Amino acid sequence: MNNMKDIIQLQRATVAEHIRAENAKEWPAVYETFIQNDTAYYDVAPLATRFKGIAGVKDFYQAITIALPDFHITVTAEYDTSGCSIREATIAGTHQGEYCGVPASGKYVRIEVAGFFLFGTGEDAHKLVAERLYFDNGMVLRQMRGETDAPTGIGLAELVPEIASASGLRRQLPFS
Repeated sequence: MNNMKDIIQLQRATVAEHIRAENAKEWPAVYETFIQNDTAYYDVAPLATRFKGIAGVKDFYQAITIALPDFHITVTAEYDTSGCSIREATIAGTHQGEYCGVPASGKYVRIEVAGFFLFGTGEDAHKLVAERLYFDNGMVLRQMRGETDAPTGIGLAELVPEIASASGLRRQLPFS
């Protein structure tokens, strides 16, 4: 596994399995993509919150599943370099539980995100140390509150076939 190309292939496979398991709500499989100790973490950048350790990772998924139990992730772009894979995605679901103080509204929400998947080293080069998520939380809250002019993003999920045909969808970062 010394070859950078091999490492990136392993990372891509881990991220693909991670997202597949999230969409299927197969939580043990999601957790298994992470390093299984206190070095693992989940960052939600717009909330300035870090869920520490594998227990914290599980806490994050429990909280988001309460808020959006039917969420689905559509990957819209992929970028990979040794040690880090980035996925642009659209997460959509129904607001059925409290989120950031907003009680369940039953509103359908759509969130465009950038997720950074940070990998271990050596024998753990195929395991996640962390996932770090970036998104516009104000937009999410506006959708959950049912504001009529709440933005829903630029529509990246609808552009997936167009993006894929124009760029091959898988792109390498210039420094990889």
